[in-house]
Amino acid sequence: MVITRFAPSPTGYLHIGGLRTALFNYLWARKNNGKFRLRIEDTDLERNKEEATSAILEAFTWVGMNWDDEVVYQSDRFDKYKKYVDELLEKGLAYKCYLTAEELKAHREAIQAKKESNLDIRKYRDFDGELDKDYVIRFKAPLNGELVLEDGVKGEVTHQIQPNDDFVIARSSGVPTYNFVVVIDDHEMGMTEIIRGDDHLSNTFKQMMIYQAFGWDIPKFYHVPMIHNEKGKKLSKRDGAVNVMEYKKEGFLPEALLNFLARLGWSNGDQEIFSMDEMIELFNPDNINSAPSRYNYEKLCWLNQHYIKNTPNKKIAQLLKEDFDIDIENHDKLEILLDEVKDRGQTLKEMADVINNILIAPTEYNEKAVKKFIKENTKENLAKFLEFIKDKELHLPTDWHDVLMDEFIPQNGLKPKDIMPPLRICMNGDTKGIDLSALLAILGKDEVIKRVETFINA
Repeated sequence: MVITRFAPSPTGYLHIGGLRTALFNYLWARKNNGKFRLRIEDTDLERNKEEATSAILEAFTWVGMNWDDEVVYQSDRFDKYKKYVDELLEKGLAYKCYLTAEELKAHREAIQAKKESNLDIRKYRDFDGELDKDYVIRFKAPLNGELVLEDGVKGEVTHQIQPNDDFVIARSSGVPTYNFVVVIDDHEMGMTEIIRGDDHLSNTFKQMMIYQAFGWDIPKFYHVPMIHNEKGKKLSKRDGAVNVMEYKKEGFLPEALLNFLARLGWSNGDQEIFSMDEMIELFNPDNINSAPSRYNYEKLCWLNQHYIKNTPNKKIAQLLKEDFDIDIENHDKLEILLDEVKDRGQTLKEMADVINNILIAPTEYNEKAVKKFIKENTKENLAKFLEFIKDKELHLPTDWHDVLMDEFIPQNGLKPKDIMPPLRICMNGDTKGIDLSALLAILGKDEVIKRVETFINA
């Protein structure tokens, strides 16, 4: 059975790079009828934030990527990790290291300054005694040789064994380190494939040595290149590397965001639009691109508008109410309203702004528009229009169009520009917006009369 996982650290929000990694793991597990597990790597007790864990779970719920089995919290497993640390000590595959923080700091500074360090990191590797001082537990790596990783994205990657490969697996406080606990967890959770960012590549060789020390099978690794901005640089908050839930607040649909992320580093020919079922059917981590992908906000907006247009209006109305306090679920012209607005906004937030501009009567009018279209006899024409429509049944956009173009304008010897732009100004304060006939139908005759009268009396 294929078993994959996503294992975030709850020290901050879940950003889109993390969500893409999770998505790739999710797709591969679902394609193979396997399991997708979620693990919270919260061993860094000082930096963990409870709200960050909640935000991670909230993001997964929002995008609909359901995990299998219970969430695993590393902070609940310290006794388990200690057992494995003790096992390596007993087998002579780990040792107590008494090097002081000052010694290690001087060593690091010498290395950074490209100077020779007199400190031997392996000083206590074969020490049999006990010292009355703090110590850490170091893994006893091979003294020489190389490790070869057959990575699913990068191909063959080789690592030459170094003295520093005697890395710490448990701190002086007893708290185990990342590279140790991740192996224990992945083994016990039965991971078969691990898809993660290539910023973890250097860690993989340390983890491979731990797998070998315990005699465990090593999962298949896929190290995915990072997402870059459009200039090829590291993605920043300004570029879109923000909390996944910020995309919800900005009015993006989860289907659009997942479709967008799937295409950042993976493709199926020239296809751009993928349903979740299609992604599951077509995805294969062997087809992940080995070059960094580039974040394109315009592409995300384009995808989002596509999904908005293909989402039932009833569902859009629910989302607008839940996320933007726009209550139009019972509006008698809901279908007309949303069909028009879907062409005006690429996000739900933009749609909410357009809807507010339609439904909320203007309190001021665009000065340039007034100067250009409101002439000496305009208010008189508007008054005539109100008189003309007072006894007519006007419900659909076609009703308003016919009354304006086929009846009122020709019967009063007017041109469209004499009445249509002024009507727009009365309705929403400007001459821009959705189709005028649709606008009038959405507002309804009573509201149209009210807004025209307000303008006339202004």
